[in-house]
Amino acid sequence: MQTVRVRITAEELEAKRIADVLERAFEDDGNPVTIYEASADGKTWAAEILLFEMEPEEATEAVRDRVGSDAFAAPIEAEILPDINWVEKSLEGLKPVSAGRFFVHGSHDRDKVPGGGIGLEIEAALAFGTGHHGTTAGCLEEIDRLFSMREYYRVLDLGTGTGVLAIAISRMTRQHVLATDIDPVATETAAKNARLNGVAPLISTFTANGMEDRRFGEFGPFDLVVANILARPLMKMAKSIAARMTPTATLVLSGLRVSDGPRILFAYGCQGFHLARRQEKEGWLTLTLVRGRKVA
Repeated sequence: MQTVRVRITAEELEAKRIADVLERAFEDDGNPVTIYEASADGKTWAAEILLFEMEPEEATEAVRDRVGSDAFAAPIEAEILPDINWVEKSLEGLKPVSAGRFFVHGSHDRDKVPGGGIGLEIEAALAFGTGHHGTTAGCLEEIDRLFSMREYYRVLDLGTGTGVLAIAISRMTRQHVLATDIDPVATETAAKNARLNGVAPLISTFTANGMEDRRFGEFGPFDLVVANILARPLMKMAKSIAARMTPTATLVLSGLRVSDGPRILFAYGCQGFHLARRQEKEGWLTLTLVRGRKVA
């Protein structure tokens, strides 16, 4: 699969604004966006996005078409990247992450799991969710908190990515978790990581677009759903997610910017949920919602 990197350079504030525009314009497609210092003196920054199965000129035009002329007084360039697993390459230097009792690490850091910690070995893959992103870390911390307070019996990890959240729940509780995603690469990756972490018998995976798939009915209704996706699809699925949950369920939503909070709360408030806890981490928001009771 050919990968094209589109790169825009500008001063720091403008580059960060462009990166934000790119993330919002391409959020439904899931194209990776990065922002970093591009000069030693810190005066020049770069905002980059990866696009797939396009030629450089086509990728450049796709970016311009999505974001318009607003962001582009800045120079823009595009190039075809070598055929490398860029997700894996970018994660090679990442250090392990602690989130609550969980310790997310690669195979090379297996021996660093602290005493009393729950190790989650997640290798780089073409799926979202390694623990290093603020949304995933926020979800892991909330999972740790929730299961220290009460038990849950039917659990769904919606938009599972690498499977890290489902694996965390199964490692902590030794109970069954359903893990689904719209992307077949993600569900395959989640199943592989479940085997790697010794919880394959406890995690069921399947690929599904939305919550209408009949197989959800075989596992639900759910008393806990964790959904680390994006604001727009979460809003679209509010009614269908709620329909698959028990009358006293807990819902953990992430993949959200702080500014997404009010519209998410409104969408799920219409389904009988109210806010139990709000957590910000690295500019990202994790919301815990409940219905039918006042505490999570």
